[in-house]
Amino acid sequence: MSVQTTSSKQPVNTKQVTGRRTVHYATYNDLLVDAERLAGMQTKTLGNWSFGQIMKHMADSICVMIDGNSTFTMPAPVQFVMRLLMKKKMLTQTLSPGFRLPKKAANMIPGPTSTEVGLSELRAAVNRANTEPNRAPHPGFGTMGPGEWDEFQLRHCEMHMSFVVPAE
Repeated sequence: MSVQTTSSKQPVNTKQVTGRRTVHYATYNDLLVDAERLAGMQTKTLGNWSFGQIMKHMADSICVMIDGNSTFTMPAPVQFVMRLLMKKKMLTQTLSPGFRLPKKAANMIPGPTSTEVGLSELRAAVNRANTEPNRAPHPGFGTMGPGEWDEFQLRHCEMHMSFVVPAE
């Protein structure tokens, strides 16, 4: 059972955090193995969310990838620019920390979540990603194939999981 500690009560500028792990996931199962391993030990997070919140956010993001999110879509001109300038990088490189979700996407910011609940939701989301072929349009990139969506999600998860480190 994981004991969660966080480094600070004050908001952390996640762009400036040091000590993050370097992680790479080739599959959702790789992500789940890492999450389960960390849930079995004492961890600390270097950002603003607990480990449970991180896993819930990743689970919610994976489900939005499948089901869509009617509350948040970027305008077509923004999607065009994102596809042109950012898509390739965001599918091949771990995402940069510090992105703030727009107010319209507030439903993607998790409330307090235990490690156990977060891990349970992540397991269910990974199962869906591995078994359901549906992929909704991305709010910024528009229509993407399953492989592209999966690569984006794995890069997104790498960034968030890099903030979870074993406690000293």
